[in-house]
Amino acid sequence: MDKSWMHADRRSLKFQIGVDNFLKFALANASDKSSICCPCMKCCNNDEFSIRVVKDHIYFNGIFAEYKQWKWHGEPSTMNNNRVAESETVDFHQDLGQLGDKNNGIEEREDEEISRDSNEFLKFVKDGDKPLWPGNTKMTKLNAIIESFNLKAKHGMSDHCYSDMLMMIAMFLPEDNEIPGTVQEAKKSLAALGMGYEKIDACPNDCILYRGEELAEAKICPTCGASRYKLNKDDVPREGVSAKVLWYFPPIPRFKRMFQSTTTAKALTWHVDDRKMDGMMRHPADSPSWKLIDTKWPEFGKEPRNLRLALSSDGFNPYRSLSSKYSCWPVILVTYNLPPWLCMKRKHMMLTLLIAGPKQPGNDIDVYLQPLIDDLKKLWDGIEGVYDAVRGEYFKLRAVLFWTINDFPAYGNLSGSIVKGYNAYPVCVDETKPYRLKHSKKIVFMRNRRHLPRHHPYRKQSAAFDNTVENDVAPIPLSGEEVLSRVKGYVGRKFGKKNPIPPWKASDNQNRPCWKKQSVFFELDYWKYLPVRHVLDVMHIEKNCCDAILGTLLNIPGKSKDGPAARMDMVEMGIRTDLQATPGPNRSKFPLGSWNLLLEEKKIVCRSFFGMKVSSRFSSNVRNLVSMEDLRLVGHKSHDCHTIMQILLPIALRSVLAKPVRYAIIRFCLFFKAICSKVIDVSKLKQMQADLVDTVCLLEKFFPPSFFDIMIHLTVHLVREVELCGPVFLRWMYPFERYMKVFRGYVRNHNFPEGCIAENYIVEEAIEFCSDRFLDEGATTAGIPTKSLSGLCNGCKRLSGSVMVAVPYKQLQLAHLCVLRNTEDATPYFIEHMEFLKLIYPDMKKKKKWLREKQNATFADWLKKRVANEMMFPHNQVSEALRVKRLVASAKDNNPKTRDMDFYGVIREIWEVDYYKFRVPLFKCDWVESSKGIKVDELGFTLVKLNRLGHSNDPFVLATHVKQVFYIEDPLDTDWSVVVRCPDRDYEGTLADEESDQIEVEHQPFIPTMPSVDTFDDLVGHQPSIHIRDGNEGIWIDN
Repeated sequence: MDKSWMHADRRSLKFQIGVDNFLKFALANASDKSSICCPCMKCCNNDEFSIRVVKDHIYFNGIFAEYKQWKWHGEPSTMNNNRVAESETVDFHQDLGQLGDKNNGIEEREDEEISRDSNEFLKFVKDGDKPLWPGNTKMTKLNAIIESFNLKAKHGMSDHCYSDMLMMIAMFLPEDNEIPGTVQEAKKSLAALGMGYEKIDACPNDCILYRGEELAEAKICPTCGASRYKLNKDDVPREGVSAKVLWYFPPIPRFKRMFQSTTTAKALTWHVDDRKMDGMMRHPADSPSWKLIDTKWPEFGKEPRNLRLALSSDGFNPYRSLSSKYSCWPVILVTYNLPPWLCMKRKHMMLTLLIAGPKQPGNDIDVYLQPLIDDLKKLWDGIEGVYDAVRGEYFKLRAVLFWTINDFPAYGNLSGSIVKGYNAYPVCVDETKPYRLKHSKKIVFMRNRRHLPRHHPYRKQSAAFDNTVENDVAPIPLSGEEVLSRVKGYVGRKFGKKNPIPPWKASDNQNRPCWKKQSVFFELDYWKYLPVRHVLDVMHIEKNCCDAILGTLLNIPGKSKDGPAARMDMVEMGIRTDLQATPGPNRSKFPLGSWNLLLEEKKIVCRSFFGMKVSSRFSSNVRNLVSMEDLRLVGHKSHDCHTIMQILLPIALRSVLAKPVRYAIIRFCLFFKAICSKVIDVSKLKQMQADLVDTVCLLEKFFPPSFFDIMIHLTVHLVREVELCGPVFLRWMYPFERYMKVFRGYVRNHNFPEGCIAENYIVEEAIEFCSDRFLDEGATTAGIPTKSLSGLCNGCKRLSGSVMVAVPYKQLQLAHLCVLRNTEDATPYFIEHMEFLKLIYPDMKKKKKWLREKQNATFADWLKKRVANEMMFPHNQVSEALRVKRLVASAKDNNPKTRDMDFYGVIREIWEVDYYKFRVPLFKCDWVESSKGIKVDELGFTLVKLNRLGHSNDPFVLATHVKQVFYIEDPLDTDWSVVVRCPDRDYEGTLADEESDQIEVEHQPFIPTMPSVDTFDDLVGHQPSIHIRDGNEGIWIDN
């Protein structure tokens, strides 16, 4: 009997057929048909189970590869005499014992853990292996629970709705079915598969966790004296009712389970097996931080299965709008071993801590992180006995934490640095050099000229900036070892709300503090060697910059950086004194600065936003964000700011403001567009940093000092983090913020929000673990959303409003010609036909346009005759596609025949051409005339004139050969429209697709034709009135 399947991939058809044949053989030779020996890697023929359980064990654990002669399943011995057979039997038992000794040698603790897991799994399988109803052989109880719970998780179904659905399904099935009656019963059935969680009591003032030998049995906090339990009305502790709880989800067993899934285990080595290495930066594996780990600890780098992690934490309100004060803090781990299209997906975001509210932990978050830090230490040392389902072996798993991902306030909580006031950024530390505005009463950061080259002309232009000449150089970031040496004095500081950090007093003969604690992450041996330990969140920085620009341009109350205090601060600094107020009897008039929009310009900008119609899922409805009465934008969220900053704002500003000011703002927007790219050209990062510093200095020339808060300053340090850590889209808060929305949806009982989140999370992770094994191939789960349908048009469904139509013969010929032109097999025939036309019409050889039109009109009929004649010969070379249809094309061609130019148009009709064996979707479009209907301006905007049509003889295009765009009316000239290319829905790298590495999730960048900084200087010169807008408009303030 063929036994080669025992070494095959468990996902392969060969393995499946081999398992089925083995089980049939074992059942035919079994003395007891109800149970046979289990030959999986864990049982090793020591235990007996039913056929169904044995099959599950083989798929989950793999088959014992050294079991070459199936003695325990009826295979006769190959020896001829009893003595030899007896000695062989003894040898087999000895080998089995040696194998047991070898497995036990890993560690007794690991064996006990595996045994315990196996027993729990056995109970789960025995219960789930029951048929859904007596006599049913296609569906088991486990299949039904997993399928139904997957629907619940995907569609956010409430518990009541799910219970009602179970009752309805049970009504349609025969009696004595195994469908659970309620959601609680279904959860119990999945409990054995979930990893579970631990509840650790905490001091309500965030001083300590009640864990360890000394504190596990304590009832009063030794730091602040607060009771461990809640107090009743008489201030008597309610025994057993904890005042505050930490929900801990141990990551080590979850990492082990990731390697038990063949799909996930294979993806965890993507960075070695399938990553494209061409010098471009697509993934943290391409970054210096990754390479530092491999170089400094080569033993760690040699094992591709060792994990690289990132940690994120932020607070959210689980009650939606019912309470604005309650703050619940999850701590989430992501794994960078996975490919970029998976590592930030919901399925692979691992919840490790859930810190209960109602108050945020703030600076005391280190207390709650301690259990996780202890496990991260173990992971760095190594966890023995982790089973790899792909390779079928046990190995030692190690893991390293790269960095944390947070918004800026949480950045300070996790890093221990001060993020407010004079030393607000730990990279610059005491070299931040802020300036306090006397009248605005705020700290600003205007020393960005330090980052310019030594002899840059801006360094000496004092009047244009803050009235000083800049001679200093940019501060050098501190290394982890330098930071650790500075914070050693904070070791031993007591945590808790009753032990606040003492305020710094100016009378103290000490420098202002830059730190408030030594971060708990420094307990990790490798932490001090990492170049970037806490990354800046581009999402929040971009949102704050967008709010500042919009608020200042439109003079939105509460968001504008301009005002009487800002004008008085400029007078105090001795700059732009012509912008000070002109006092009146009742009101004072402030002239409009270079950053202020005139009333008519506000209307133009708001009308432009109001008229924008974006594609589905590009952003929220922009029209709803515009208030035409107040001439402002309101209610925009983080992702709205993302699209406004990178796409919509540069378009809306095309016809307003002075040219230097407008170009400076657009340059700032283009920086965010470039840095958010999914593929980074490392060689261009240095120039990107230089352009950004120039742009921020330009903004300093045209905007008031109050504009330059810490968020504007942080942009100067973003390129450094891209260079060291990799692309931004794997280090920002968008996926974590979306995941917190999922957590909020878990809350059904407002009295116990954290309990609802914990219970729903462990059920969902159990479903995700089972999805590869029990759900049908192609089934989607909540953790991995539906893939993009781009490239899958040949198998897509028709739209609901589609109808069958008969079209004119000429239109059908044009559609058919489009299909042929994009068919690989038809290319030689096109060449042959063109030579045929030149031979027949020798006078028209040089008239390419005439020849092209003639070919379009005659090629289809010529091809039909040509293929028919060729098929008359028995050994012809006609492909199967042309043989069957004579005019067939495949909708899956990946190499469209295109020119070196783009065509723009508007879809008028969607056709599906039926070739009987398959269908080809086509778009019938109105194309814009290429020569005079398309242009690219000096800013890189592509503009089209939609009323100037061309290419009427070629209206069709394959649906697989287009990219979606939409058009926004140009405020500068309404006859033209600006082209905006939509991002692809999703992406996944595949070896078969040559374009798989062109990751186009981000908005497409502009053509880099921005004017240089010198151009702005020529426009501005040394005219003092450049800071005042023309006209008599102003801002009136009551005295």
